[in-house]
Amino acid sequence: METKNNIADQGAGASQGELYTPEDIEQNKTMAGLAYFIFFLPLIACPQSKYARFHANQALILLILGVAGNVVLGIIPIIGWILMPFFGIGVLILGIMGLINGFGGKAKELPIIGKFTILK
Repeated sequence: METKNNIADQGAGASQGELYTPEDIEQNKTMAGLAYFIFFLPLIACPQSKYARFHANQALILLILGVAGNVVLGIIPIIGWILMPFFGIGVLILGIMGLINGFGGKAKELPIIGKFTILK
């Protein structure tokens, strides 16, 4: 059994002063994973959970990246249109990574975009 001070795979969240208790992680794994489908679901279902809020933040940033990237690439003729499917695959891969981390009880930041925080 893990203790509060020794939680494995917390990623950079632990270095930012956020500590996710084993109870919080165990109770809110499902909501954290579902955040990557509907980012605001954990904010409504379990607003007190730091773990679910972390994954809701990651999902929101991923959503913003996906929409902004598609808009920008859609505006750029030819080159943007060619790059759009590769960008979409990249966003999909990041979403799957987040989903696996959320359902798996890990608070790892997503590569590249994980450093940003919108929801506190």
